Amino acid sequence: MVKLSEHKGGRFVKFIYIGDSGTGKTGSLASLALAGYKLRVLDMDNGLSSLREYIAKDDPAKLELVDYETRRDKYKSGPGGPVIAGQPRAYVEATKLMTQWSDGTIPAEWGEDTIFVLDSLTHFSNAAFEWAKGMNPLSREPRQWYSQAQKSIETVLALLTSEAFEANVVVISHVKYIEQNGVLKGVANSIGQALGPIIPSYFNTMMLAEMAGSGKNVRRVIKTRPTNLIALKNPAPFKVQDTYPLETGMIELFNKLKTGEKS
Repeated sequence: MVKLSEHKGGRFVKFIYIGDSGTGKTGSLASLALAGYKLRVLDMDNGLSSLREYIAKDDPAKLELVDYETRRDKYKSGPGGPVIAGQPRAYVEATKLMTQWSDGTIPAEWGEDTIFVLDSLTHFSNAAFEWAKGMNPLSREPRQWYSQAQKSIETVLALLTSEAFEANVVVISHVKYIEQNGVLKGVANSIGQALGPIIPSYFNTMMLAEMAGSGKNVRRVIKTRPTNLIALKNPAPFKVQDTYPLETGMIELFNKLKTGEKS
């Protein structure tokens, strides 16, 4: 039996980070590299230009702290529209990188100074669906493809958020708006309808990148408190502010969420 007074939380920061396209999710990671964290980005979106620009603007030398691997399936034109060229490979190759990175290191052993970034869960999920369809292309029941992809994605999330995966984790996702019991809700955009509401259960922290204000006063911020549409959460509600500026918010949040950080 362990007393709650002895509970100190985990050594690693792991969270799901959502937002509409263009809200600056990927670029906001720059403050982490500028603070000295190593970033290892599994890039499913082919969209790291903004991250490079933000880091290079303040300290070009810190670009050396960021490694990335891009994995996307190749498409070609077909009679009914775009189709995968050959066998879908992106999902399988991406999951292998979570076990062993391209330099031979083990992500589960990277430690507290390294952050594994999945950018984004949305396109990773699309790759999972194409993989599931490729495994059983003659199925007459598409629900089998969705079910197999969803179960596999849940397994990946369980891996990344487990205590055995000893590295910090940031999973980036776009937002999908769905209706639940007649109420519109925003959830992490994965594959199908069922998985989105389940994804936050794997994380103690869920944050939102959002545009605030209007006209010349518009600014990008990171929100940590629940909104009318999205049930955000964090494990340090008395230490974390409601909003942070996008430019510095990530490192400020990491500092607050790290075990033992004073308020």
